[in-house]
Order: sequence, then C-alpha cells, then structure tokens
Amino acid sequence: MKKTLLATALLGTVTLNAHAQSSVTLYGLIDAGISYVNNARAGTSHEDLVKYDDGVASGSRWGLRGTEDLGGGLKALFVLENGFNSGNGTLGQGGALFGRQAFVGLSQNNVGSVTFGRQYSFSTDYLGGTYSTGSQTVAGNYAYHINDVDQLTSSRINNSVKFSSANFSGLTFGALYGFSNQAGAFAGAPATGTTAAPVAGSSRTYSFGVNYANGPIGVGAAYTDIRYPSQSTPAFSTTIANVSAGTVRGLRTYGVGGRYAIGAATLWALYTNTRFETLTGSATTFTAYDAGVKYAFTAALTVGAGYTYMHLGDAAKGHWNQGDLSVDYALSKRTDVYALGIYQIASGRNGTQDVQAQIGSSTSFFGPSGAGADSQLAFRVGVRHRF
Repeated sequence: MKKTLLATALLGTVTLNAHAQSSVTLYGLIDAGISYVNNARAGTSHEDLVKYDDGVASGSRWGLRGTEDLGGGLKALFVLENGFNSGNGTLGQGGALFGRQAFVGLSQNNVGSVTFGRQYSFSTDYLGGTYSTGSQTVAGNYAYHINDVDQLTSSRINNSVKFSSANFSGLTFGALYGFSNQAGAFAGAPATGTTAAPVAGSSRTYSFGVNYANGPIGVGAAYTDIRYPSQSTPAFSTTIANVSAGTVRGLRTYGVGGRYAIGAATLWALYTNTRFETLTGSATTFTAYDAGVKYAFTAALTVGAGYTYMHLGDAAKGHWNQGDLSVDYALSKRTDVYALGIYQIASGRNGTQDVQAQIGSSTSFFGPSGAGADSQLAFRVGVRHRF
C-alpha cells in the first residue's frame, strides 16, 4: 500500500514538472565606440565633432525573458527589457526602467500569442527589423530614416494589446492596439490648458502587418497610425527634419519591403510613406526609399552598402540622399568589431527655410547640421558584445 502511494506521488510529481516547466533568461547587448562627424552644430557655426558614442549598430540593453509551460501547447510568457547608455550609465527611452519592452501574455502552439504592455508596432517588427539598411548592416541607427519618422526602429507603444500569429509555412501576421488610458478620450487627446497649468494629453495607436519569409525570399508590409504622437512616451522631438511636430494631430505610416539572398549575398529594398497631420488640418508627407546589399566574404567578415532617399512633400519640398558603407568582423558568436562611413546631402526647403543634413534616426546622435550646412560626413568604429 505504501509502495503504491509512493509511486503515485512520484508519478504526480513528474507529471506536474512536465506540464509546468518554466525558464527565465537574462540577456543583453552593449554597443560602444568612437564617432566622427563634420558640420556638427556648435551655436550658430558648424564644427567637427569626435565623441564616444553608444548604441549605433544596436541599442545597448539588458533584459529578462521567461516562459512557463501550462500544458496542451499553452504557455505564459513575459519580456522586460531595459535600454541604457554605456557611456554614462543613464537610462534610455526617456528614463523608463524597462523602456524598450515590457509585456506579459499567453501563446498557443499553431495559433499565436496575445500580449499586454509596452510593445513594438508592426512597422518595427516587419519592416525596420528586416528590410532596412539599419537592420541588415551595422550602420544601424545612423542608417534609419531621420528621427525615425516611419517608426522603423523605436516604435514602442504604451498600454497596448498585441496579437502575433504563429508561423504558417513562412507566413506571419498580427495586429496591435494601444489605449489612450484617458477618460473620454478613447481615440487620444491633445495637451490642453496653459503654459503655467498644462493638462497632459494622451496618445492612442493601432498597427497591423503581414510578413512572408521562406528560404532566400522575404516580403512584408505594415501600417501604423498614432493619434497625438507628441503625447507618446518618450515624446516626439519638437522638430522632425526641420518640420515642427509640436501641433501634430496624427501620424500615419505604411510601407512594404523585401529581401533576397543569393549565395553569400543578400539584397533588400524598402519603401515607406509617412503623413503628419496638424490640428489645423494641414499635412506633411515624408517618402523614403531604402535599398542595399551585403556580402559575406567569410563566416566572420561581412561588407554592406546601402542607399536611402527621403523626400518631404506637400507644401514643403525637401530632399535627403544618404549613402552607407560598413564592414563587420565577428570575433566570436557573441562579439564583433565594425567600421562604417556615412555621407548625407540635403536640398530644398521645408516651406520657410533650407533643409539641413541630419544623420541618424534621432537627434540624440548628431542633430541637424550646424549653420544650415546641407551635408554631413560621419565615420564610426565600434565593438558590440552580446550576452
């Protein structure tokens, strides 16, 4: 009798462990190096700038991810991911503790997952992370489009619910909705009040996308709509490529991209269209064309080249042409060293002033060129380590 009870207890323990397996992983990445750019802003002039620069090929981060097997193909999952600057130890993403990602949810085999929290839009998931020069090469954040207007790399949506499908023979798709979390403003609300007594607004977002990747071929499309983007966290810059964003009522961006691998070579192309609408009803449109190629000469050595053209349309007429050249050498599976060079030239006007060169996805790197210079040349050497 005792032996039977003991056997039953042991069997129950084994069964429980089989159905309740869980794991938590600590992971991270540090990207650091030295950068140079000419025509940097210095008051009303433009000077050369040499500086320690962090998070160029990839944003520095650390995080925790975990899963728990609930049985029957159902799992619980979570991700908490922090962004930081290795040069001074400060937090990224506006100072949020887990500003890169923070979500929890459930996934079901052969169906997909539903997650809740701060999450990437599908413009980042399906376009920026796969079909851009910024993701395909170590040019990284220098190669993403000015101030990330088309949401390719930093489109993190607060208070969001996201469905991501399982992989159906290479096909994936999904949808996301980010709540405003403000009473009476389900669709978001602008900031109100006075300078002395402001009332914070709110931002709402929806995004969806589809992607197909099978063998050497990949193609994807995504759409993202953000109401009152200046109320998002962290907030949009007050100027985006010399265009004021302080009164923007809505940001709508869509795009399509593709890639093709031929032996050791990979080619890619991406098109995006982004429209900003102001509170008064006027609009500004950015169009971006991004293409490039990389070649793996050995398992460790890869050389990449990319070209991006951005056009500012509607009442304003501005143009930006940018070329990127990069070399990446893997010292191991976790550590690589790289070098890159970038040249950008701008022309045209935003309606009131000549547009300026501005390398990088955010003004945190170099900002607009000084004294209205129409070109910038940047070089970078860096090391990247994953753990």
